[in-house]
Amino acid sequence: MSRARQPPLVTGISPNEGTPWTKVTIRGENLGTGPTDLIGLSICGHNCLLTSEWITASKIVCRVGPAKDDKGEIVVTTRSGGKGTSTVSFKLLKPERIGILDQSAVWVDEINYYDMRTDRNKGISPLSLRPSNPLGIEIDKGKVPLKDLENMFPAMSGDFTSENFSATWYLMDNHSSTSFEQLRLAVGNLKKQASKKNEGSLAYVKGGLSTFFEAQDALASIHQKLESDGTEKVEGSMTQRLENILNRASETADTLFQEVLGRKDKADSTRNALNVLQRFKFLFNLPLNIERNIQKGDYDVVINDYEKAKSLFGNTEVPVFKKVYSEVETRIEALRKLLLDKLLETPSTLHDQKRYIRYLSDLHAPGDPAWQCIIAQHKWILQLMQNCKEDFIKEQKVGGVGLEPDRSSALNRINLSAPVKRGGSFQTPKDDSWHYKSPQQVRFVEKLLDVVISQLPNFWKLWISYVNGSLFSETGEKSGQVEKLKKNARQRQSDFKSMIEEVTRRLVQLVRGALLPSSLTEMELRLYGGWDTKNPLRGAWLTQAIHTVRLSHEALSALEIPNDLLQVIHDLLQDLRVHCLLTTLQHTEEDVKRLAEKEDWVVDNEGITSLPAQFEQCMIQMLQSLKEPMDCKTGEINILNLEVIQDKACEQCVSIMKNFITCLEQLITKTDEDMDTSHVSVDLASPDLFGKIIEDFSSKPEQRLLILLSNCHYLERHTFLNLAEHLEKNGFTNADKIIRVSIEAVRQLDDHLFETYIEKKSDPIVGSLEPGIYAGYFDWKDCLPPTGVRSYLKEALVNIISVHAEVFTVSKDLVPRVLSKIIEAVSEEMSRLMQCVSSFSKNGALQARLEICALRDAVEPYLTSESRFSFEQAIEALPQLQSGADKKLLEELLNKFKSSMKLQLNCFKPASFQPVKR
Repeated sequence: MSRARQPPLVTGISPNEGTPWTKVTIRGENLGTGPTDLIGLSICGHNCLLTSEWITASKIVCRVGPAKDDKGEIVVTTRSGGKGTSTVSFKLLKPERIGILDQSAVWVDEINYYDMRTDRNKGISPLSLRPSNPLGIEIDKGKVPLKDLENMFPAMSGDFTSENFSATWYLMDNHSSTSFEQLRLAVGNLKKQASKKNEGSLAYVKGGLSTFFEAQDALASIHQKLESDGTEKVEGSMTQRLENILNRASETADTLFQEVLGRKDKADSTRNALNVLQRFKFLFNLPLNIERNIQKGDYDVVINDYEKAKSLFGNTEVPVFKKVYSEVETRIEALRKLLLDKLLETPSTLHDQKRYIRYLSDLHAPGDPAWQCIIAQHKWILQLMQNCKEDFIKEQKVGGVGLEPDRSSALNRINLSAPVKRGGSFQTPKDDSWHYKSPQQVRFVEKLLDVVISQLPNFWKLWISYVNGSLFSETGEKSGQVEKLKKNARQRQSDFKSMIEEVTRRLVQLVRGALLPSSLTEMELRLYGGWDTKNPLRGAWLTQAIHTVRLSHEALSALEIPNDLLQVIHDLLQDLRVHCLLTTLQHTEEDVKRLAEKEDWVVDNEGITSLPAQFEQCMIQMLQSLKEPMDCKTGEINILNLEVIQDKACEQCVSIMKNFITCLEQLITKTDEDMDTSHVSVDLASPDLFGKIIEDFSSKPEQRLLILLSNCHYLERHTFLNLAEHLEKNGFTNADKIIRVSIEAVRQLDDHLFETYIEKKSDPIVGSLEPGIYAGYFDWKDCLPPTGVRSYLKEALVNIISVHAEVFTVSKDLVPRVLSKIIEAVSEEMSRLMQCVSSFSKNGALQARLEICALRDAVEPYLTSESRFSFEQAIEALPQLQSGADKKLLEELLNKFKSSMKLQLNCFKPASFQPVKR
């Protein structure tokens, strides 16, 4: 298997700089296997393959062509190795050439030029080719480095066509190793060339010498005859006769050849005119060519032709040339106006603007077209922003559905190329329907920012190009126009800064007028407002607006616009974030107020309805929707660290919590007619021990009190703690204060609900004790021996059991707390009734002790210290038992009571229940 050759690598070039057509030696590696393997050679981007000579695989000799680039690489391409690379570069020197109208101290022979590209003499312009060897001896070039020659002869040149020609430079550069004999031969050649130029006029004189002698003899003979005629008279002298003869001969000749001579003169005039037209056809055809090229849009051709005509005929004194050139100037002036109109035309691309500015620069247009373009673009951007606002205001008044969303807008392109994370629950829908449903203000802000993002970058880049001079061509640089315009640009920096400030300030004011009208004065509102504020924007749309403004701020920051010019946008973002926070909290408070309408009274195993979960979900969704506005992007601050905003947010959160608690409190007073109780039910998993008791559950307000108590208990133990964690996670530093105040409020509601329920349940039970004791005219002093617990006590226990069933059906956790409180009231009433009896008979005392002990033992699991103390006081008010028979009877009757009501009393003895006191 053959191994592929490595690509060519150029490691050296000698010399490493020079003028066009300089002979150079290229050295490197893998430069080809032979002359036929070399298929490409370029230096500074110019193809030098035709002048190349392959020597070895490490050496190539060629001549550098007139490349456009001043400095570039040497690229060798071979069939075997492909396109190569270079570790060195060649610097192309462009010698100063003598123009057609420039004065020169060196005479350049136009007929003796040698074309190094075709190896033959050509009689063409001396400015396009190098002169032939003037010394007529072999040239030995490249021995002395060019840099050394430049240092030895500053401001001089070895080029014959240069005004600063130095013979010493030329000899050292081309004949540094030539022998003295060769140099003597070169001197002889120069003398011969000089003698040839002087022999031209002398040879002409020698060839006509005999004619001059014959003419001299004839004139001498005539002179002698005239002197010999001494009798000549004024009239009839030989001179006079000779003059008459000559005049008649002239008249006869004129008569004979008048027509021929006239035709000849006319032909000569026509020939001269044609020669002039042919020689100067460029100038005479130029006006028409300019018109045609302008129509085709070939402005570069027009400018090149104009520069050429200006250099040739700009200062001419020939009338016909002046007339044609004035017509050219008229066409060029019209072109300047046309280009300026196109430059100031809006809208236009940055590429077109730069192109027209370069054209005007090359045409030496008066004034500063680039600055005029900048002013026009500034006014155009401001007008676009104002038009955008007026269109949306008009659309709002007529109730339109809005413009169709532009998928190719600048913001969409930025969003797709560099998406920004969104931290809230708000998500832009994937279809286009969201655009038509969004508020007018939000769509206006998006459209406005899209206008600015699509126009301001080009406006900024145009200014940067204006400052660094890249708008102008080489023609402008040579004429010194660029330096003048750069100076103007530096002087106008403050003016441009004011333009950017005006654009950003107008942008911010328009956004504030749509989203933050309260931040503007009345005068500013008249200019930038006018929006319908009946329906304030919700937090989700404000989040979308913040997202859009952030994208725009990032896009403008990427242009390296100074931060002080974008500070107003940064301040707008901060105000929008604060407004979004407070607005979201306010709307959440309104949503929480309406939660009471969603209460369906359906409880779970723990006696909790969906209301606390709905409240918690509402708060969590609110915090999620605030995630993106609260996130701090580059350069932004945490608005919750601002003391004023922190206090307002804390106050608003506390208000939300209290409103929910108020919402629960309002549910107490609502009747069945005020709310839909058709869905009220209990969890089927709960044990239904007393089905008949809860048969009409949905019709009793006491059950709703229990449900609200259970909800309050759940709020305190779970919901508020979860919300505290979420608040802290989302940056609310006052979460502890918010939860503390909320827990205090819910405890107050809980106490109120509990007291209300206990009052409704304990009062009937307590109130039935005294009538039941003295029913049938019962008297403690005169009563029969006890046979068991009387009915009133059993009825009281059954009522307590019904309360137990009612509470247990809703929430078993509330049972100990409710029953303990009811039993306290019952025991206190029993103690009072016993202490009010003046005296007991033996049977009366035994009956009273039996009933008190039976009641105390039945509710033993729910006794508190207060209820135990009340039972002890009641027993102490009774006479002590004297005989063992009485004690035995008491014990038998107690056992009988417990046995007869065993099924009912079992509800008081759950294993896991302990008395709870709040």
